[in-house]
Amino acid sequence: MKLFLDSADIEEIKNGTILGVISGVTTNPSLAAKAGVGGVAAYKLAVQEIASIVDGPISIEVISNNPDDMIVEGRDYATWIDNPWVKLPSSAAGFQAMKVLSMEGIEINQTLCFSVNQALLGAQAGATAVSPFVGRLDDIGEDGMGLVRDIVDVFKIHGIKTKVLAASIRSPKHCVDAAKAGAHISTIPISVLKQMAKHPLTDIGLKKFNEDWEKARKG
Repeated sequence: MKLFLDSADIEEIKNGTILGVISGVTTNPSLAAKAGVGGVAAYKLAVQEIASIVDGPISIEVISNNPDDMIVEGRDYATWIDNPWVKLPSSAAGFQAMKVLSMEGIEINQTLCFSVNQALLGAQAGATAVSPFVGRLDDIGEDGMGLVRDIVDVFKIHGIKTKVLAASIRSPKHCVDAAKAGAHISTIPISVLKQMAKHPLTDIGLKKFNEDWEKARKG
């Protein structure tokens, strides 16, 4: 399972990629606003800078609500960088735009997926990846990771090549569970990435090794 960083903050992305484990980035209008990016021109510059840091797919989300405008936006986004995945919502308008853009060879990240039915529609419309939102389903008492498992299983049964990208990941356990469920990718915030790298027994072990080495060195 590959790891993407879910952020539009340049410094976060620089810090997150230092470990050498990040294979892509997902952004959206909310993350861009949180990072202080306002307007299309600023968003374009931010995405281009992200692409200069991360050698992998960068997901860029449309802001329009009707298919014609989504298509125009998607075509524009596809010219920004060499490795764009245009993010389109799991809606009737989104599926229409997916079909058109995917037929033009543009990679698609189907976002805001909350059902197997939506995932199937996106796969038929040519989505490169479908993003079930685990945390948001958990928030309303549903089984977010169960949806990831179900999509993976259905795609395997029918030989569907669309990747399953677990999104709305809230914890390291979510990431482990997504891997067990067969997700091809998890997109995670930098806070989860940092937690994944930590374990108290590692810290204790390093401290003990250093103490023993100092004792041996001093004789």
